[in-house]
Amino acid sequence: MCGDCTRDASRVPEEVRRALAEYRELLAAHGPTWGEDPIHYVRQLEVAPFVPDEREFFVAWFLAAVERAEGSTGPHTEAALNAVDLHRTLRDVLVGDLPDNLAALRLTPGGARVEARPRPVFAGGPRHTTTLLLDSSRDEGVRVRIDGADHDLEPHGALLVPVAVDSHVTVDGARVPLDGLTRETASARLRVRAGLPCRWTVVGDDGQGWYPPDAPDRHDAHGRPYFHGDDLVLDVPAEPLTVRVTRGAEYEVAETRVRPAPGEEATVELTPRRRYDAAARGWYGGDMHVHMNWAGNSVGTPAQAAAIQRGEDLHVLNLVAGNVSTVRVYDREALEHWAGRDAPWSAPGHIARFGVEYRNDLLGHLYAFGVQSPPELFHTGFLGADDWPPNAEGIRRLVELGATVGYSHPFHVPVGEDGPPGEALSDGRNCSAREIVADAALGLVHSLDVLNHSDVHATARVYRRLVGAGNRLAVTAGSDTQISFTRRGNQSSPPGWERVYARVDGDLTAASFADAIRRGRTFATTGPWLELDVDGHGPGDTLDLPAPGTSGASGASGGGVATVGVTVRAVGEEVETLWLLTADGVLAQGPPDKALTVQLPVTGPTYALAVATGPAHVRSMHHAGVYAQTSPVYLDVAGRHVAREEDVRWCLDYLDGFERMIRDRARLSDDRQLADHLDLIEAARAVYRARLTA
Repeated sequence: MCGDCTRDASRVPEEVRRALAEYRELLAAHGPTWGEDPIHYVRQLEVAPFVPDEREFFVAWFLAAVERAEGSTGPHTEAALNAVDLHRTLRDVLVGDLPDNLAALRLTPGGARVEARPRPVFAGGPRHTTTLLLDSSRDEGVRVRIDGADHDLEPHGALLVPVAVDSHVTVDGARVPLDGLTRETASARLRVRAGLPCRWTVVGDDGQGWYPPDAPDRHDAHGRPYFHGDDLVLDVPAEPLTVRVTRGAEYEVAETRVRPAPGEEATVELTPRRRYDAAARGWYGGDMHVHMNWAGNSVGTPAQAAAIQRGEDLHVLNLVAGNVSTVRVYDREALEHWAGRDAPWSAPGHIARFGVEYRNDLLGHLYAFGVQSPPELFHTGFLGADDWPPNAEGIRRLVELGATVGYSHPFHVPVGEDGPPGEALSDGRNCSAREIVADAALGLVHSLDVLNHSDVHATARVYRRLVGAGNRLAVTAGSDTQISFTRRGNQSSPPGWERVYARVDGDLTAASFADAIRRGRTFATTGPWLELDVDGHGPGDTLDLPAPGTSGASGASGGGVATVGVTVRAVGEEVETLWLLTADGVLAQGPPDKALTVQLPVTGPTYALAVATGPAHVRSMHHAGVYAQTSPVYLDVAGRHVAREEDVRWCLDYLDGFERMIRDRARLSDDRQLADHLDLIEAARAVYRARLTA
C-alpha cells in the first residue's frame, strides 16, 4: 500500500510529524475543539462524538436558540446558538439506550445511579476510560466530586466529564461505584481476510465494536463500527460476533457469524461481491472534500488516509487543508510538502492529492483540487476579520495555481421547487454557497457539490436554476469527512461514502480527472451507478441541433422539430425511481428495473440530466436517503445555449438579495471593500441580463 505512510511512520516528513504532534497536544489540552474559537459549530464539536442523530440534535439546538432569542432570526439566532447549553441539549435528545462511548450518572431527588452499556473487558487488559454524563433532575444545584475535582450542576443541569472505571465519584458525601461500566469476559483472537483491502465491521450482540490494535473506534452515519485493511488480527471477546465486509460504492456487503473459543484464534475469510466496475468503463470515483485533520476526537494521519482510500477503493482522494474558526490551517504542512504531486501511497488507479478548502462562512466554502503550490490566502472573515476580498478573488488565485474549484456543502435549508431566491440565501453565517450565483455567471467555478452532507434536494434545485440560466457547472460530490473524527454522523463515515464519478480519457491522473470535471463528464452518487445517454452522448457533451423548421434536423418530427433519444439506466438495489429532467422540469420518471427511454423534441435550447432516488437505505450514509445525479447533456439549438428566462430572472432576483445581504451582514472596513463586492455582483448581473436579450 504505502511504504512511506502505512508501514514506516518515521518516513513521514519532519514538518508533518511536528504538526501531528502539535495536534495531539491540542486534543489533550482542549478536547475535540482543539481550542478553536467557540463559534456555534465549534461548540457542537464538544458533544459530537456522543450524538446518535445529528439532525435531531441540530433541530433541538436551533429550537432552543429561537426560544432564547424570543423568535428572532438572523444575528439574534446566531448569538442564541452560542448561548445554548449543549450538554443539556445532548441529554434531552438521548432517548433509550446510551451510546457505547457514554455512561450517565442520574442525579435524582432520591439519590444517584449509574446507567451504562457495560463494556466487555479482558482480565489484565488496559484501564477502561469513558465519558460520564452528569444528569440532574433535582430542583436544586448539586455538586459531584470526581477524582478530587468538583463539578457543580445547576438545577436540572447536565455536564460531560471524562472518567475511568476506577475513578472516585461522590455525590451527597457518598461514593458512587462505577463497576457497572464494564463486565469481564474471556478473550480470543480473530483474523479477518478478504484478499484485498476492505472496510470491516466486527460487532458483538451487545453492539460493541472491535478493532485491530491502534485502530481508531470509527463509526459511520448508521452508528456501525468499522476499520480498514486486510489480513488483520484483533482481540475480541469469546462471544458471538457478526463480521461484515465491503469496499465502497462498487461492492456488496458480505456478512457471517463467528464465535471464537477462549484463548484461540478464529479466521474469517470473506470477500465482498462487486456490484459494478466503474474503472473498466473509463469512470473513476473521487471525493473532492476530505479533511485529514479538522479538530476532532482523534488525530488523522497519512497512514490512516492511505488505508481508508484503498479500503474504500476510492480512485481519487482530495485531502483539503483548511481552517476551523481561527487562522490555523490544519494539514498545511502536508500540503506544502506534497503540493503538485501525488501523495506517496498513490498507485495506478488510486490517486491522492493534498488540496485546499477555501472558507468564508458568509460567502461560502470551496474545494480546490490539483493546486501546484499552496495559496497565500486560505480564508476570510474569521475572528472578526473582514469578509473581503470576495470569494471570487480567492478562486482566481487558486485557479492560477492550477486548481479545479467547486463550491462545497452549498445549501443547508430547504429550497422549494418554485421557491424564491431568499430561501437559498437564508440567514446566518452558516457556510452556504451564497456567492455561487455570481461566480458561476462569470465562469469562475467549475462545479457544485450537489452531493454533500447538507440539503441535497435544495442544492440540486439551485443547481438546476444555475444550469437553466446558462451556466456550465459539473455535478460533483464532497463528503466533508473528517478523518480526525471517529464519531460525527456522516462526517465520520468513510471518505467516498458519496463520490463523484468522472469519465477520463486515457489513464487516471490528477490532471485527467480534473479535466473530466471541468468538462462536466460526471455524475455524483451515494452508491448507485447512473447512466445518461442522449443520442450516444453522455454528461458534459453538447449537441448543437438545427432550429425548428430548418433542413438537416436528424430525427425530425412533423414541422421540422429535431428529436433526440434519451436513456437513463441505474445499477443499485437501493434505487426506487429514475428521473429525466430538462430545463422545463421533469420529462419522465419510472422504476429502475428497466431503462427509462424517451424521445425528446427539442424546440429550443435546453439540457437533459438524470437523477436516481430512493428512501433511507443501509448503503446510503445521507440523511436524505439514496441520491444520484448526472451533469447535463446540453442541447443547443442553432448555436444558442440554454438560458431559460425564468431561471435567469431567478438568478437576477437572487443577486438583488445577495447585495442586500452584503450591505447588511458583511463585515467590511471601508467603502472600497464594499465596492469590490458590488462590482462583482454588477458584473454577474450584466451577464444574466445579456442572456435575456440574446
